[in-house]
Amino acid sequence: MKLTLTLLLLVTVTLNVFAQSPEKMSYQAIIRTQSNSLVKNSNISLKIIVHQGTTTGTRVYEETHLVMTNNNGLVSLEIGTGNIVTGTFSSIAWDKGPYFVETQVDAAGGTNYNIIGVTQLLSVPYALHSKTAERIVGTNGTNPYKAVVVPFTTSRGIASSDINNIIECTASATLTLSLGFSAMAIGDTMNLEAHNGAVLTIQAAAGVTINYKAAGSAVFTSAAGNVRFGLLRKSGLNAYIISGQ
Repeated sequence: MKLTLTLLLLVTVTLNVFAQSPEKMSYQAIIRTQSNSLVKNSNISLKIIVHQGTTTGTRVYEETHLVMTNNNGLVSLEIGTGNIVTGTFSSIAWDKGPYFVETQVDAAGGTNYNIIGVTQLLSVPYALHSKTAERIVGTNGTNPYKAVVVPFTTSRGIASSDINNIIECTASATLTLSLGFSAMAIGDTMNLEAHNGAVLTIQAAAGVTINYKAAGSAVFTSAAGNVRFGLLRKSGLNAYIISGQ
């Protein structure tokens, strides 16, 4: 039986720094047959594969789950807590992405899996990435893992002091990603914050891409009394990935 998958949620990340429980990512999906009928109240097997780079790239992690769909065909599980086939979820270097999650299913609960979905991870591993980023952020005082907060209230171009630090936008302004910004290495990141009604715009200059779009932009609009978060990562010579918008 051929199946299709409707991805509902892949956004919740849990980090437990006091216990030895693994990092994990909440995952929900609706399972349907090829005729669009729901697979209801059935024990099914799911295989979760995390690929690095492309949809068919290196398998950095693989696990299986035996779960039951509900009356709406919904399955819920936590990636990182299944039966491990290969890899260690807590050791995935999220700064070396992009990453893609491939889902395979056997509706009979066995191991006759069919590929039913591949999706790219964008903002989901933000908290996990921040843990990985402890190895690369700049130092501040006696804490080698503490990023510097960079106040941002006036539009300007990206600067070397922004790299691996926190852009704190408290008045609406635009940060321009200039062409050939060599001070930022591929894999370097910046945390983005728009505060209390401020609008933070990240604009790519001519010849620069954001999320694969030439001269693209990303806008973080905060509400009064709230903060919008994002993450910028350099992915190529003049290419950036921005999540959280």
